[in-house]
Amino acid sequence: MATPLKEMINHGSVATLADGVAAAWAPFARDTFVRAATGGLDGLELKDRVRHVSAALHERLALPFPQAAAVLREATRHVALDLWSGWPATEFVAAHGLGHLDEAMETLGVLTPHSTGEFAVRPYLDRHREEALAVMRGWAESPDEHLRRLASEGSRPRLPWGSRVRWLMEPGPTLPILDRLRDDPSDYVRRSVANHVNDLAKDHPNVAVGILARWQESGGSHVEKVVRHAARGLLRTGHPGALTLLGAMPGSGSVKELTVDPQVAVGDHLRFTVTVEAEAPGPLVLRYAVHREGSRRVFYLGERLANTPGQTFVVAKSHSFKPVTTRNEPPGTRTLEVIVNGTVRATESFTLTPPQE
Repeated sequence: MATPLKEMINHGSVATLADGVAAAWAPFARDTFVRAATGGLDGLELKDRVRHVSAALHERLALPFPQAAAVLREATRHVALDLWSGWPATEFVAAHGLGHLDEAMETLGVLTPHSTGEFAVRPYLDRHREEALAVMRGWAESPDEHLRRLASEGSRPRLPWGSRVRWLMEPGPTLPILDRLRDDPSDYVRRSVANHVNDLAKDHPNVAVGILARWQESGGSHVEKVVRHAARGLLRTGHPGALTLLGAMPGSGSVKELTVDPQVAVGDHLRFTVTVEAEAPGPLVLRYAVHREGSRRVFYLGERLANTPGQTFVVAKSHSFKPVTTRNEPPGTRTLEVIVNGTVRATESFTLTPPQE
């Protein structure tokens, strides 16, 4: 079984951070900090552990923020910080540096190659919109891929686990960053750009399609992969503009046959086979949905390229009903929907039964 993420904030990660700070500032009470930071970790979840260690650091790094920030920057020269040992340091910057924008942003820039500052930069974007955004535009020009990614990731409209910054929900302010990084040589950076546009598409789908269409027209070595990843949410909903980006004709295509297991137990797999027919040459973008009262979830089924009208494709799929902690799947009737180029073309019912003994 994989180690829970919260347990990555532990005595070892705290000790690494402590060694770096002690090497950078001789008066630092290393052992006292380690005892305070590790005491009480049990029972805390991941982000609470980060905040707990950060609070202990603030209490023992008893300096005005500009000097404390300089210590944290110097600490990176003495130890190999990683995500887990460095995260409390970026949290320290988020919590205590808002009145010192220049020192804070410089420190996040130094820490990010070791432990991303994507969460810590959010309060600065909220409080110091134009100034912080100007710094992030500079990061987008950095030779360091971690800083380039931070420019995109830290300004995402719906950054997972990140605090909401209302003005980032509107299209426009971050476009210069995205335009600069859309064809970045680093896949690490490009995936962030695609995720950023996918976030934007949830509130402004037509704007997102327009951005991606403009990127397609401009071309680039990686543009098609970025467009496809950025449009994934729109494709899940069958947005006509997103389908057009892939060269698919919205609403085109039909289902000739659909066979579905009549029942499947919780914990097992539903198996189904669908025969799809093209109505015109071009891509067939295939999705399927599992529907019950109060819930409809859409999944990837495949893509096929038709060379002629009438060409057929047979697609077989196995869908897992393994229980997960984030989703409850009560037994009962379900409907399977097959979606071809954004339109539901076939449905079939099946029954989800209790787990087998």
